[in-house]
Amino acid sequence: MSDFGLYFGIGWDHIMSWDALDHLLFVTALATIYYLKDWKQVLILVTAFTIGHSLTLVMSVLDIIRFPSNWVEFLIPCTIVITAFSNLFQKKFTPKSIRINYFLALFFGLIHGLGFANTIRFMLASDQNIGWGLFAFNVGLEAGQLVVVAVFLLAAQAITSVFNIVRREWVIFLSAAVFSLSLQMVFQRISSL
Repeated sequence: MSDFGLYFGIGWDHIMSWDALDHLLFVTALATIYYLKDWKQVLILVTAFTIGHSLTLVMSVLDIIRFPSNWVEFLIPCTIVITAFSNLFQKKFTPKSIRINYFLALFFGLIHGLGFANTIRFMLASDQNIGWGLFAFNVGLEAGQLVVVAVFLLAAQAITSVFNIVRREWVIFLSAAVFSLSLQMVFQRISSL
């Protein structure tokens, strides 16, 4: 059980650390178009991201795939730019119109999973129970993401209610902010290619 706690903590820290700003920005970009009342859709969204993240993490740890880390570090902020940019075109915010975010979360989760793959591969290589460690890591990651999204949704609900902000304006404001921060990351990381 101590191994579970160790890997759960690593997964939790992976999303809760300021070093994970790119993951926090991605989760923010995904959640921006939702309100607190949409919590079921957001739960599916966060789980889709964790599934994508987990798949490439498992394949990397098992040495099925390898991808140059400098490319992964460049592609991660690109996924944030694309997600934030796509939010700018949302107008209706119906479950059907925002379904694209599930696919973005799953597909881009595959790329984000490669971001931590090298680090955890070396940790799990010395462990005898890779499956348990990966499971614990992903549970910690999912728990961390759910906390981040819950805090974000509560803050968004409070801000938009107190200041009487129209949903579309909130989405444009926050998506533009995330877009500009992540675009800056893209330009910083392009030199490492």
